[in-house]
Amino acid sequence: MEYPAAGIWEYAGAIGQDSHRFVNPDELAAQPRRPLILGGVILPGEPALSGNSDADVVLHALVNAISGLTGQNVLGARADRLCLEQGISDSAVYLREAMADLGDWQLCHISLSVEGQRPRLALWIDRIRLRLAELTGLTAADIGMTATSGEGLTAFGRGEGLQVFCLVTARRPARH
Repeated sequence: MEYPAAGIWEYAGAIGQDSHRFVNPDELAAQPRRPLILGGVILPGEPALSGNSDADVVLHALVNAISGLTGQNVLGARADRLCLEQGISDSAVYLREAMADLGDWQLCHISLSVEGQRPRLALWIDRIRLRLAELTGLTAADIGMTATSGEGLTAFGRGEGLQVFCLVTARRPARH
């Protein structure tokens, strides 16, 4: 990334969080083929997360971080209209909505931290970073992602679901 001379850009950051529990046996029976999707990537053979949408906790945390930057909430009423009224459950659509709200803000960096006892994400992190780069227009080098098991200290650390925190950094031309 090329950096302009000092004083040309205004920078800001925002944080987003989201969490979902894994599907329970009744939900699994009703939707036996529901996949686990993280950052727009399907993780086969892993338990799905529960939610009205695809429950992509990574994209939801990113959408919430962008909403924190723009002040325009996407998850909630807007996503409910898309999901419940129009049948759009793909969280990448919610991300596109959030990206459209950026106006003159330009994303510079995304940092994600995932907490959950399962699944083990080490083999998936690079693929998720690449998919996030495709969805946001950043490069994979501009996206950091870490994962922790939680050591059994929370519901996530006990394997009941996943929690994600996301920090976005953005810039826009300085206002004089």
